[in-house]
Amino acid sequence: MNFLAHIYLSDEDPELKIGNFIADSVKGKKFLEYPERIAQGIKLHRKIDSYTDSHDTVKQSIRRLSPKYGRYSSVIVDILYDHFLAANWNEYSITPLADYTLDFYELLQEYYEILPTRIQHFLPYMIRDNWLLSYASVAGIGSVLSGMNRRTKNRSKMNFAVIELEEYYSDFEKEFRSFFEELALFTKNEMRKL
Repeated sequence: MNFLAHIYLSDEDPELKIGNFIADSVKGKKFLEYPERIAQGIKLHRKIDSYTDSHDTVKQSIRRLSPKYGRYSSVIVDILYDHFLAANWNEYSITPLADYTLDFYELLQEYYEILPTRIQHFLPYMIRDNWLLSYASVAGIGSVLSGMNRRTKNRSKMNFAVIELEEYYSDFEKEFRSFFEELALFTKNEMRKL
């Protein structure tokens, strides 16, 4: 899953959200250097990723992209699934997505000093372009995929994955809905263990 799903799955726990958001930038046991609840968010993120990577429905989505995008297919699926969460946000939250994202950006600024350097660097762009809200549109996802492609020095060709998103939109959406329901239950159970 990508940024929005990880944040959403942290419920309304600010430090769990921060940990879940920064986890990809915290390697190995570095999570031990963070306050306990943020460290728990990092560990929760890793459990969510592990569950996602091993799920048959997610693998089905990845297989659809694999012939063209190879090892980047799983990254693309994470981003596409965030699109479906954002596009159907009113089914998952009573807080409008525009308000939810602004609240989260404020939270990030509140915790700015402890964010990993990589996140501190991209945070101004994330806020300026409102990445999380942009996930709700196909054009927004296209921009995200183009940015990811640039980071791979145009090797991934991820920018073209919008074609598959549009061509197989209902298939991806059905897979997302089925998977996300199970992921939400898994995450709630994991949060009880924290």
